[in-house]
Amino acid sequence: MTTLSIPDMTCGHCKSAVEAAILKLDPTASVVVDLVTRRAEVTSTEPIEALINALDAVGFPAQMA
Repeated sequence: MTTLSIPDMTCGHCKSAVEAAILKLDPTASVVVDLVTRRAEVTSTEPIEALINALDAVGFPAQMA
């Protein structure tokens, strides 16, 4: 599991966009988003860099938490 910090994620729409971006990259991924901490816990076979790039591409810069 990878925990990503996503500071610009502030609402339900943001949450949906983050989940969709990760699931588009890896449809078998598990994504648990916490809006309060602005973090996402992701279990995926994709490399961390690919996850971060997918989020950057939809306007949500992320980094390892």
